Amino acid sequence: MNNFQLSVLCLVITLGIYFANKRLYRRFRKLPLMPLVLTPALLVLMLVFGHISWQNYIGESHWLLWLLGPATIAFAVPVYDNLAIIKRHWMSLTAGVVTATVVAVTSSVWLARLFTLSDEIQRSLAVRSVTTPFALAAAEPLGGQPDLVALFVVVTGVFGMAVGDALFLRLSIREGMAKGAGFGAASHGAGTARSYELGQQEGVVASLVMMLSGVVMVLAAPLVAMVMF
Repeated sequence: MNNFQLSVLCLVITLGIYFANKRLYRRFRKLPLMPLVLTPALLVLMLVFGHISWQNYIGESHWLLWLLGPATIAFAVPVYDNLAIIKRHWMSLTAGVVTATVVAVTSSVWLARLFTLSDEIQRSLAVRSVTTPFALAAAEPLGGQPDLVALFVVVTGVFGMAVGDALFLRLSIREGMAKGAGFGAASHGAGTARSYELGQQEGVVASLVMMLSGVVMVLAAPLVAMVMF
């Protein structure tokens, strides 16, 4: 089997695992069975035990990564349908986005320095709290490594989604808008998906906060590079 055939086979297997995983999750709504958790784990096992290089895997699957951009923009549709909520709370949402972005960047970089992690890891961690398309764009002026950025973004999203409900319960946060904003700011796409499971308002707010956080991060990246690196 040549490299092209292997890449096509990897693409077919990826899509097959994903759609099978979606059907499984619809039936058994458990966190470990979420497509964002189980599908990547199965694919990693396939690459490791199949001795398949990343270059061979991504060869014909790269467009799946490209689709993250349009998929993120698609979140704007429910936001548009619920503009009344946004107009009513625009000031608190804006303040929350800016605060969350500053806290996420500074805490990530300072903790990385505390544990004496490499400069490359520090720069890649700085953008971990925004969704992948925005994170990759923001990582360029920061000098982050794309593969590390993608990894940190996924881990951040899954972790935030996993502990979010328990944290809200612990802090006695019951307001739907507050939950949506928290998920959108801290765990971007994964948190937004979880927010839509909680309710329409939570999902809409999470979508808006996720997109605004990404825009703020991309615009602030050159300044962050000058100030923190």
